[in-house]
Amino acid sequence: MTDSAGTPAEPDGPAGDEPPTGTRGPGSTGEAGTGGSAQNSDADRTGGTGAGTANANADGTGGTGPGAANADGTSPDRANRANRDADKTGPHAGTGTAKTDPDGTGADAHTPNRRRNWLRWAALGTSLVVLAAAAVGWWFYRKLDSNITTDITAAAELEAYEKERPKPLAHNAQNILLLGSDTRSGEGNSKYGRDGGSQRADTTILLHISGNRKSATAMSIPRDLMVSIPSCRKPDGTRTKAQFAQFNWAFEFGGAACTIRTVERFTGIRVDHHMVVDFSGFKDMVNAVHGVEICLKEPIDDADAHLKVPRGKQTLRGEQALGYVRARKSIGNGSDTERIQRQQQFLGALVKKVQSNGVLLNPTRLFPVLDAATKSLTTDPGLNSLKDLYDLTTSIRNIPTEKVQFLTVPRREYRADPNRDELVEPAAAQLFKRLREDKPVTVVPGKADDERTSRKESPKRDDGGPTGSKPTPVFSGTTAADGTCE
Repeated sequence: MTDSAGTPAEPDGPAGDEPPTGTRGPGSTGEAGTGGSAQNSDADRTGGTGAGTANANADGTGGTGPGAANADGTSPDRANRANRDADKTGPHAGTGTAKTDPDGTGADAHTPNRRRNWLRWAALGTSLVVLAAAAVGWWFYRKLDSNITTDITAAAELEAYEKERPKPLAHNAQNILLLGSDTRSGEGNSKYGRDGGSQRADTTILLHISGNRKSATAMSIPRDLMVSIPSCRKPDGTRTKAQFAQFNWAFEFGGAACTIRTVERFTGIRVDHHMVVDFSGFKDMVNAVHGVEICLKEPIDDADAHLKVPRGKQTLRGEQALGYVRARKSIGNGSDTERIQRQQQFLGALVKKVQSNGVLLNPTRLFPVLDAATKSLTTDPGLNSLKDLYDLTTSIRNIPTEKVQFLTVPRREYRADPNRDELVEPAAAQLFKRLREDKPVTVVPGKADDERTSRKESPKRDDGGPTGSKPTPVFSGTTAADGTCE
């Protein structure tokens, strides 16, 4: 069908009147004058100035010739099909080019749909990231959790002797016995000597964490301290006899349970948890924090401890760090007392390194430390999960380094054997009492004068002696803030 202007016909009504609806208007183009619903529906049609041109504008303007069809003069259907797009273009008035999508809708009709689709994809992406992170976190958690070994035997033995154990006195305080095993069994430990099928506690520390989590006191117990060891169950099921012997025999006799019962007997302090760490575990933990800095006044060359380092400031890693805390004969006077002091200084430097590097707050740094620690740990059931260890760690991570204290039980040479130690009283009893009751412990650097401390604190005794103002006990020790290079 073509658009051709026919010969103008005589109007059926007065000039200027619109043709009746449904009739063909004179001079109309296309189908504009036919049927009640006929209209210029072509979006690209333009309204010319010739007579009878159909006006497709929404307001009915644009056609100036006779017979021009206004939108308000057509049927509702015709009006609805008019192009109402505000962006109509054309060289002449009345032109109405409609902006349409292929489906006939307006250009902006899909904008809300696009926004909704974008939000759906964003939500899906976020969900996938969260699920992936959760999966990775769960894998790490399960890996670390499965590293820990649980000492069920010790728990059963301690439960059998529950009635004789001391009762906890301080609310929320924690006493954890840390045992450094000198066993030669296990991967990487054979180089330190022949495995004779037994183990002893090379290092023993009773860690007291205050109930308000504002201080921590690590009390070292010498391996050669003479104490009363109760009858203990041996690994083969037999039992030892109660005896007076050096302290580290308790671990050889009956492991952690026998050691805990021995400590509770001579201190009166309830041990809440215990951890056993072997040689390899210690090395791995030091390596995980990239070594610990110490300062040496003299060079060290100790073949037994696998240690050879020059004097001055040194950063010790795995093997060297272990040799440093184990060395005895080649450093100082060769006594166990000096070795304990080196261990305390090294542990203080380790705590300081961990806190200063933000290890406890940085997952990428914390994971290697936790991995190394959990692989080497044997604990009681109360600390045998990553959650338990994490809760413990987070509860003490904000303790200032000057409030992390290290000291040794007051002791002196055993009168019957100078190669052994014995407790100094009443200084030892005073220290144990303060830890039991969760009272502050004050330490000062330097060599302890236990005899003088005992006399100074004699105004009030446990046996009901003279009373009066009692000075706060002071014990020889160091803090984590006291570095080996200061």
